[in-house]
Amino acid sequence: RLDTYFSVFQITNLSNPDPTTTTMKFSAIALAQLLSVASAFTGTKLNGPKSTSALDMKYRVAVVGGGPSGACAAEIFAQDKNIETTMFERKLDNAKPCGGAIPLCMVGEFDIPEDVVDRKVRKMNLISPTGVEVDIGDTLKPDEYIGMCRREIMDKYLRDRAIDYGAECIQGLVTSIEVPENHKVSEEPYTINFQEYETGNPSGTPKSRQFDLIIGADGANSRVAKAMDAGEYNFAIAFQERIKISDEKMKFYEEMAEMYVGDDVSPDFYGWVFPKYDHVGVGTGTVVNRPAIKQYQKAIRDRAADKIEGGKIIKVEAHPIPEHYRPKRVQGRIALVGDAAGYVTKCSGEGIYFAAKSGRMAAEEIVALMKNGSRLPTQAEIENTYLKKYDSAYGPTYAVLDILQKVFYSNNGAREAFVELCNSKYVQQVTFDSYLYKRVQGNNPLDDIKLLGETIGCLIKGYANAKPDAEFSNPVESLKRL
Repeated sequence: RLDTYFSVFQITNLSNPDPTTTTMKFSAIALAQLLSVASAFTGTKLNGPKSTSALDMKYRVAVVGGGPSGACAAEIFAQDKNIETTMFERKLDNAKPCGGAIPLCMVGEFDIPEDVVDRKVRKMNLISPTGVEVDIGDTLKPDEYIGMCRREIMDKYLRDRAIDYGAECIQGLVTSIEVPENHKVSEEPYTINFQEYETGNPSGTPKSRQFDLIIGADGANSRVAKAMDAGEYNFAIAFQERIKISDEKMKFYEEMAEMYVGDDVSPDFYGWVFPKYDHVGVGTGTVVNRPAIKQYQKAIRDRAADKIEGGKIIKVEAHPIPEHYRPKRVQGRIALVGDAAGYVTKCSGEGIYFAAKSGRMAAEEIVALMKNGSRLPTQAEIENTYLKKYDSAYGPTYAVLDILQKVFYSNNGAREAFVELCNSKYVQQVTFDSYLYKRVQGNNPLDDIKLLGETIGCLIKGYANAKPDAEFSNPVESLKRL
């Protein structure tokens, strides 16, 4: 554009021979032309945010899944106004089949209001294979409890909070994700294909959008995990029936939950009766013999028959629950959280707190790495922050509960020993403190040594008195186990 500047100078100079005026006019016009040239190149900024607007450039983050992990991640991203946050949820009234227990620390840490917690459980009744019952909970302080929630209520609350912070919520099913081959070394965006549900169109309208970073919070059957080739994991089938019982029988469960162990209700887990707002959730789960899940569900109903007699089944639910971490939890600018990452503990089968915590932790670390939305993090950076901190904080908990499941859920003798051990006040104290506050407890060496002796004694007694486990065979499914 030098010829333009030269022409402007010539015209100005002929109309006004004063050199001072000529110079000033030339400078002003030339500056305007330079700004025009500069604006033509705006938006070609290398290593900068991809956006259609040069004046409002934001990185786009997609959170796939609107449960506790997705909602808590979206909430953090949405608070950074330099990031454009979109949350996908297939079913906004989804009621995941889940015991619904949350630890006390989650209520405070995630600001869960009173009306989201249906029941405050302060007693747990454990029932052994032979029917021995042990009540635990005497070690709890007056203000300590296990919260019992309905997932459809709690998930909606967390999701709405993320929306209030500015997250866009799309009700739709993510059908596929296009991952660029060079996504680990470039800022080329990901493409999410989805069916957006609309009133009067239950099958949805096919749409596509591009994003710079993806959080996979879409559960055990995660499409995000599949797209990023995260690998497979073993999973349990959780089966639960919501049963409406009389007000009189509901009084028993006002602050009480029950846990049944035995090969009749599960060969590798436990059966439960957990109180909800105006009904109970009765369920069980298994990894090693999933084809027999309905048989185990009938057994838990039979064992709790006196307490739920006359009850009406109002809802039947089933869902896969991961048994261990995914082989890969971060690939490029895609990170997995919650069940999609495999964050469910063995022995207790707990996943709600770890889902919410992992979602929040991943988002917090990624937001910090993005430095007010000025850059995208690398895979190595996400691994060295989010994964490293999560594994450091909760790895010991997963390891301890994995050992406990292998020791005490493997056969009826061990299950009898487990229930008897829970008579110990020290065991109750350590168990509840570890659960309520998510810290591995047990710092009294003398009591720990004493507990070891009691454990050995209870195992010997349990193996001597317990009925043998029923044999089962599922060779076809066993071939699929990892």
